[in-house]
Amino acid sequence: MKVLVTGATGLIGRHLCGNLTDEGHTVVGLSRSPEKARGVPAAEFHRWDPLAGPPPPEALAGLGAVVHLAGESVAAKRWTPEQKKRISDSRLIGTRNLVQGLASASPRPPVFVSSSAVGLYGDRGDEALDESSQAGRGFLPDLCRAWEAEALRARDLGIRVIVLRTGVVLDAHDGALKKMLPPFKMGVAGPLGSGRQWFPWIHIDDIVGIIKHAVVSESLSGPVNGAAPQAVTNAEFTKQMGSVLRRPAFVPVPEFALRLLMGEMADVVLGSQRVVPGAVLRDGYQFRFPALAPALNDLLA
Repeated sequence: MKVLVTGATGLIGRHLCGNLTDEGHTVVGLSRSPEKARGVPAAEFHRWDPLAGPPPPEALAGLGAVVHLAGESVAAKRWTPEQKKRISDSRLIGTRNLVQGLASASPRPPVFVSSSAVGLYGDRGDEALDESSQAGRGFLPDLCRAWEAEALRARDLGIRVIVLRTGVVLDAHDGALKKMLPPFKMGVAGPLGSGRQWFPWIHIDDIVGIIKHAVVSESLSGPVNGAAPQAVTNAEFTKQMGSVLRRPAFVPVPEFALRLLMGEMADVVLGSQRVVPGAVLRDGYQFRFPALAPALNDLLA
């Protein structure tokens, strides 16, 4: 199968491209700077600025699937008005332009997997959140709701659409877990805020597995939660990280300090989302790492 991947140079994209290539699929990547994509296992790369218009027609020829992962990092910088606009535009305009390109493709790909985020649910305390749960309120929930709406427009083209609400992807070499490791190894880590907020995590192998499952399973469409089935609180995550690394992890970070340091972006780490991956479990996907301790041992052993 020929698979187009946007955001191929990111954490999920690199793993997905490598996995698909190893399985004999042909991967086509899109990037603003294809020369920076060296080392990404793809058969070809095409230049695409998501804000400038649709991808080049040659990149969309003969595709069996499209996986859309591109977007400005939510956690890279403080949320100034300018940064929030960059985050929004990269998702809304980029997805709109990609769907516009798919409308012109002939033939059109049968399936489109578009990234979203568990941030759609907002801060929901102990409420169990499956794909039927309503969106929350705030910058991230509003953005995710509009982002998904742009992707779902591809349904009007006769394309099966999956919007993948991804949790915190754990990988030892990149992303959130890599940033967490230094304070844990120094023994100065601890719960964030109260520690009672739910932490929607997923192993990198399982988010890649869910994407591949979504591509081939014709019975799966619409919203899909990309989080492990055995959720933990932030305090429990911290405890298990310390146990795996054999380091103390009891130094709490007060909420006021996080708000002072991160501003509005602190909502990302202080919000509580007890996410349940109901759609993929009902569809027969079997998680490699449903529980946190084996996942951390696999990544950090």
